[in-house]
Amino acid sequence: KILNAGTARVIPSLRHGLSAGEKLPASIEDNWKKATGTPIYEAYGMSECSTFISGAPRRPAPRGTLGRPQPGRRIAILGSDGPVPIGTEGTIAVHRSDPGLMLGYLGAEDETRDRMRGEWFMTGDQGVMDDSSSITYLARNDDMMNAGGYRVSPLEVEQALSDIPGITQIAVTDIAVRSDARLIMAFYTGPAPLSEAELARLASERLASYKTPRGFFHVDALPHNPNGKLQRRALAQIYEALHDPS
Repeated sequence: KILNAGTARVIPSLRHGLSAGEKLPASIEDNWKKATGTPIYEAYGMSECSTFISGAPRRPAPRGTLGRPQPGRRIAILGSDGPVPIGTEGTIAVHRSDPGLMLGYLGAEDETRDRMRGEWFMTGDQGVMDDSSSITYLARNDDMMNAGGYRVSPLEVEQALSDIPGITQIAVTDIAVRSDARLIMAFYTGPAPLSEAELARLASERLASYKTPRGFFHVDALPHNPNGKLQRRALAQIYEALHDPS
C-alpha cells in the first residue's frame, strides 16, 4: 500500500520491512527503499515449514539472493544423488529434524513419504548455494523453463526485463509451439503495448540468446491466485486465447 501511494513516506518508527510468501522482485525492493528510506529483508519458508532462509540487519542477503540458512537450521541443495557442489543447481531441502518442519500431511502418508528423500524434506523449489552459504531461488521445479534443451529460471528473465520503461509487471514461461519445441514467451502489463522489436532488442542486450523471449504480449493483467501469487502455468492459457483464430 505504501508503494501504491506513489509518494515517499517518512515513518520514524519503521526500521525495515519484511517480505515473505513469494520471491521478492528486485523492482519492489528498490521501490521500497526509495519510498521509505529503509531496507526490506526477505524470509523464505512454506506452509510445511516456518521460514528458514533469510536476510537480517546484522547479515543482509547479497543482492538477488534469499539470504542464508538461519542459525540452527540444516539446509542443503540436493540433486538426484545427494548434495550438489557449491554453485550447482538443485532442489532446496530441509533436514527432517528441523524444529519448524511439519510432522506430515494429515491423513496423507503417501504424500508425506513422497516429499522425503532419506533425512531430507524436498521443498520442490530449485536453488543454488554459493560459497558464502547464500541461496539464490530459481523457481518451482515445475516452473523451470526448457529452452532448446537448456534449463532457464523464469525469475532470472523477469528480473532482467522488469525495469524496461513502460512495463509495470512481467511474467515469462515456456510455451509448446510444436510437439518437439518449446519457446520462452513474455507477458507484461503497462499503460500501452510496446514495440515488440524494441523489447526483443533490449532483451538480447541483457540475456543470453537462449534465455531471450521469442514473443512479447501486452495483457490487461497477469494471472494471480487469491493470495496474490503469480499463476505462471495459466500463462499458457493466455497464449492460446491470443492465438485462437475464432
